[in-house]
Amino acid sequence: MTIGNAELYRLKSDARRGLLENDLILQRFFERFERQLSSEDGVVLSHFLALDDNDLMDLLIGRKDSVATLEKELQSEPFKKILIMLRQK
Repeated sequence: MTIGNAELYRLKSDARRGLLENDLILQRFFERFERQLSSEDGVVLSHFLALDDNDLMDLLIGRKDSVATLEKELQSEPFKKILIMLRQK
């Protein structure tokens, strides 16, 4: 099931970050994938968006493959899938 408009709006609002680089990467992500995101993808993405800006940036640019707050979650396929999508250039 695809994500609803209200949830998509909330995710986009949460995606507005303090670091311009994060904003640009997240904006590109939504431009490419918003129409195909599932409800499960939305839940996973909300976990990423709950990270502080520096941890999120480290994951987005591949400086790190894990952060302490999502260490276990990043081993699961849904989290790996979204991270791959977020990192696409």
